[in-house]
Amino acid sequence: MKILFADAFPESFIEILREQGDECVVSPDLGAEDLPETIGGFDVLVVRSTRVTAEAIDRSDNLGLIVRSGAGTNTIDCQAAADAGIYVCNVPGTNSVAVAELALGLLLAVDRHIPAATADLRAGVWNKKAYSKSDGLLGKTFGVVGVGEIGLATAERARAFGMTVVAERKADRQPDVEARIRAIGIRLVEDLDTLIAESDVISIHLPGGGDTENLVDADFLEKMRPDAVLINTSRGEVVDEVALLAAMEPKASGRVSTCSATSRVAAPGSSRRP
Repeated sequence: MKILFADAFPESFIEILREQGDECVVSPDLGAEDLPETIGGFDVLVVRSTRVTAEAIDRSDNLGLIVRSGAGTNTIDCQAAADAGIYVCNVPGTNSVAVAELALGLLLAVDRHIPAATADLRAGVWNKKAYSKSDGLLGKTFGVVGVGEIGLATAERARAFGMTVVAERKADRQPDVEARIRAIGIRLVEDLDTLIAESDVISIHLPGGGDTENLVDADFLEKMRPDAVLINTSRGEVVDEVALLAAMEPKASGRVSTCSATSRVAAPGSSRRP
């Protein structure tokens, strides 16, 4: 089998495939615009963040499988792949602990003013009075929006900090997920509005696209508690960034005190940034 890796991957894993007789080509610098010219002759395409467009899929001749080395498949034109009879698979859960730890790390950084304190210290400013103040996490309510592998792992860690964790009740959840919710000690509320109203911290763990685009809009933000914290470690398009910036303005009465995010709708410098 001929496999194209269009991102950087550990050489030790690729060597296992080579030992089994697979021909592996590793091209970590390939971008979405390069794939159409490169994809010919490959049976399998493995990507991490490289976008796979309909053009690339149309230009493939032997491709039977696209593997996304991660949970989300929003960077792949899955409809074009389906139309071409190409399977798309992902590996959900592999990064759940890492993202959950990141989410709690972001929350701690916000609560303890670590980024601002670090910037001031590097500038020679020592403002102990301002930066030693903290609301703390113990006893606060942590709302999880999206109770997949990452959401559950994040909830476990929030509970370890003594937080009350709430999530929205869903009628169609699998029994094993319900069992994990009970084991972690997540309290289920009837709807998203209740979750928003009760939470001191809201952590987003949703896939991109479809019904989740701009889920966190002006209406969502208006329902949040004053000085609430929003954490988004999912897709950038889940949050309406223009509405978020407006909600964080002083004239908005501190509706959202802080947002900590690991993804944007568009990269820094892009004309799509608000």
